[in-house]
Amino acid sequence: MAVRSLDLPDAIMTADLLLALCMMLGAALYSSVGHAGASSYIALMALFGVPAMVMRPTALALNVIVATLASIRFIRAGLFRWRTLWPFLLGALPFAFIGGALQLPGHVYRPIVGVVLLCSAVRLLWSPELKAAEEWHDPPVWLAILCGAGIGLLSGLTGTGGGIFLSPLLLFLAWSAPRPASGVAAVFILFNSVSGLLGNFSSVRSLPPLLPLYAGAVMIGGVIGTTLGIRLATPVILRCLGVVLVVAGAKLIGVY
Repeated sequence: MAVRSLDLPDAIMTADLLLALCMMLGAALYSSVGHAGASSYIALMALFGVPAMVMRPTALALNVIVATLASIRFIRAGLFRWRTLWPFLLGALPFAFIGGALQLPGHVYRPIVGVVLLCSAVRLLWSPELKAAEEWHDPPVWLAILCGAGIGLLSGLTGTGGGIFLSPLLLFLAWSAPRPASGVAAVFILFNSVSGLLGNFSSVRSLPPLLPLYAGAVMIGGVIGTTLGIRLATPVILRCLGVVLVVAGAKLIGVY
């Protein structure tokens, strides 16, 4: 188990440091495309044997940190559009709160998160040519609100920020140009993660004692990733991360 107290043996602390290092890498990879990395944190915690009750609040707390940084940097770089975002937020926020308030037993939670991770992996591993790269249009307000509600509920239940669902939707339906979609996803994830945490405020008691270590690690990763995201593309790296998500998702749904 990776969640340890500070007075335990060095061998155990090594596992915690390794988890923090992996989280830093996950934050760097995800934030490069405007995501905060919740699905990678969940995948890593699953691989390190962290209890299910700890995974959701920890992933959301780390999401808030990275999404705040990503939002600021992408907005300052001009890679954001409010008109694209607000209908999704309007639908998502109340349902993220509801989803965060629901308590799922481990045998239900783990396969749901496993499917979420596999969906995320598909997005990372399969990158068809996007119509949005050439022409795009604003999403219909009513449809964006409905989509936001669904994304909000699922993200609140699973402890993710919803970016792994929003970004493909924006790009595949040509509702945003590719680069501004990163900024839209970052701000969406920030508000959605906060709403999910507020919906299950009692879960804060399940936060691990080494959260400051993990927070520092993802902050460093976020700085690296957003710098790359503003300047460079990272398709090969993201496909490698997709393989990791396949492994973790398969573990959670009981494939092995």
